[in-house]
Amino acid sequence: MTAKHWLLTAAGVVLCVSIADAAGTKLAPTVVELKREAFKGTIDGKPVDLYTIKSKSGLTARITNYGAKIEQLLVPDRKGVFADVALGFDSLAAAQKGQGSMGAFIGRYANRIGGAKFTLDGVEYKLAANNGPNSLHGGDKGSRFQVFNARQLSDSALELVYVFKDGEENYPGTLPVRVVYAFTAANEFTIEWAATAIEKTTVANFTGHTFFNLTGDPTIVNSKHVIRVNADHFLPVDQNLIPTGELKPVAGTPFDFRKPKPFGQDIGKTNDQLKLGNGYDHHYALNKSKPGALEFAASAVEPDSGRTMEVWTTEPGMQLFSGNNLSAKTPIDAGKGGKLFVFRGAFCMEPSRFPDGPNQPKFPSTVVKPGEWYTGKIVYKFGTK
Repeated sequence: MTAKHWLLTAAGVVLCVSIADAAGTKLAPTVVELKREAFKGTIDGKPVDLYTIKSKSGLTARITNYGAKIEQLLVPDRKGVFADVALGFDSLAAAQKGQGSMGAFIGRYANRIGGAKFTLDGVEYKLAANNGPNSLHGGDKGSRFQVFNARQLSDSALELVYVFKDGEENYPGTLPVRVVYAFTAANEFTIEWAATAIEKTTVANFTGHTFFNLTGDPTIVNSKHVIRVNADHFLPVDQNLIPTGELKPVAGTPFDFRKPKPFGQDIGKTNDQLKLGNGYDHHYALNKSKPGALEFAASAVEPDSGRTMEVWTTEPGMQLFSGNNLSAKTPIDAGKGGKLFVFRGAFCMEPSRFPDGPNQPKFPSTVVKPGEWYTGKIVYKFGTK
């Protein structure tokens, strides 16, 4: 039988919170039971639902096909108690009003494009300026706001498909993408994609945008998380957070995570780049043995719970974000169970191609020509210490 713990929130809402599932899995009392019915609906004439995948050892992800968003990720601590390490929402309505990128699969172009424009094959394409003068995460209605076609492949895998149309958000070319979220037997949560340009040359850049807090509590600031990033260089930005084109050595800067250190160790230091990003909101050029190889990118350790996470990827770079846009405001920061996301109450590790790639010829190419495939993979390996 599933044990229940009833909580009365400050708003007077009674929440039913599982503390053990039918198999006897121990859940932290803060874990909110997501209801599939709360995510059922229709957007742009397409049905929305909530899907659950699990590993053999009990790791669980709950994903809505609205934006391909990961709404819950249950991972054990060193005592075997499962908690929710992914920030998210407990209904479709809340997800629509909340942080737009949270948990989403991001495309057609993840991160920023400077000046909200780029030139490809001699043609200038003007994009939606939805982040100051920049275009961010695919424009006004990138994939984070679209409904994917979903198909459960197994108890541990979910397929999500979306077709970017020619001219959508003013990007050229039709670009179908197939995304698979899955658990492996080794407690790995994987995101794998494959996309191909149909009739026109286009640009593309994908990533997963989960906000993590390995304590399982989004009201706890991330400063004690011990972070490592496998990169000798990062991409400094201008006042609009667009890369200057330089690959700057991390040595001697607050951006040096080659040896593990707490997130909060250097974030308060006087540094022009930290001031521009209001903390860490920068892309790293990952150390790669060869382009496209699946290799270690970063890790996080939460010392109190003992939870650990390694990030492996095929991508050339990774955005490290310290949750600087979270501010405990409703409805945008009202998460599961009514908990508010506090400033720096989470972090993101977003492997991808480089931001502003279409405007920076020295960066790895983001061009996809007709018939070419753009494939990629992100692996989150969970454990305890």
